[in-house]
Amino acid sequence: MPPSARAKWIVALWLTAVLVCAICSCAPQKSWNASELEYGLTVTPPGAAPQNLDLTEAMRTLRIGSVSVAVVGQHQLRWAQAFGEQATPNTRYQAASLSKLVTAVGALRLVDQDKLALDRDINDDLVIWRLPPSAAAQGHPVTLRELLSMTGGINVPGYVGYDPGQRLPNLVEILDGSPPANSPPVRIETIPGARYSYSGGGYQIVQALIESATGTTFQQAMETLVLEPLGMTSSEFAQPLPAELEPTAATGHDSQGVPVPGRWKVVPELAAGGLWSTPTDLAKLLIAIADSYRGQSTFLSRQSVEQMLTQQGVGPYGLGGAVRGAGENLVLMKRGQNVGYQSCMLIFPVQGDGIVVMSNSDNGMALAEALVRRAAVAYRWPDLGDSID
Repeated sequence: MPPSARAKWIVALWLTAVLVCAICSCAPQKSWNASELEYGLTVTPPGAAPQNLDLTEAMRTLRIGSVSVAVVGQHQLRWAQAFGEQATPNTRYQAASLSKLVTAVGALRLVDQDKLALDRDINDDLVIWRLPPSAAAQGHPVTLRELLSMTGGINVPGYVGYDPGQRLPNLVEILDGSPPANSPPVRIETIPGARYSYSGGGYQIVQALIESATGTTFQQAMETLVLEPLGMTSSEFAQPLPAELEPTAATGHDSQGVPVPGRWKVVPELAAGGLWSTPTDLAKLLIAIADSYRGQSTFLSRQSVEQMLTQQGVGPYGLGGAVRGAGENLVLMKRGQNVGYQSCMLIFPVQGDGIVVMSNSDNGMALAEALVRRAAVAYRWPDLGDSID
């Protein structure tokens, strides 16, 4: 190359580099400040019109004692903070149906180990209990894929829990609806795979599958499969909560702000709603899912995490949570509601952005949705649509 041409090439390269740097410096950078979520909330109290409130006003209006939040940005925990009632980021809340997503991850880990299969008749794997035949099934077997995606045709949408000190049913009694269980038997009520129908009962069958596959209790299995590997040290599938941990737990409240008698209900239906946890711990789970999806972790196989993040045919669910969008708009969402506790979490696996919100109130979902939508604006997330599933 002649000297003059080389000089022109160097100048052009330099100008290109300057232009790129200028563009990068002018591009808005995400700020992960917690204060971004303390103002500009659009809150819709039950039976009332939407209101524009700050966080303190929203908590007072909704009679919420405490709310705890963790924000994930670009595959990292950016911040965690609790608000109200002397709560801290280490305060435990009942995770309610967020337990289902944790359970689904444990089941998929067993699929990766060839100890369970997504598309096999669950009765081929069940040891401690078997799903009775039903004319409603019309010859269709129920599979783990269907249980995790709420398409198994199984009844019992949810569980109400028990008063502290009340005799608790074991897993088989829960599944058979026999005393002292306060819930009906878990049975097939529609053709498996034909439609979406929310089912806590289906997740209790998943609990039985995990115990059958591991030969241990569900608590021990989930410690080994999920909680210990991810360092979720403030999480436990323990009902009732051990006495030494009670000081670390937030007391549940009803919609009027009145504490739940005995502080909380005991929820022995562990897979469906029995996890105690913190937003920080659940953020670790969301990061692991996102990292597995991007091939940056082997916690879940690529095949399993892709199935988790794919709607399974007839409903909004993937495996363990609701799924919406594609590409950078792909989002995994889960809501949780137990007596006295409401929460939600979501993750955009491509960007590794997400949030966990936990509260100790029956009005908590109104605040959680407001915080999630404010986070979507503040952190420039893709559109979440009309509902947060």
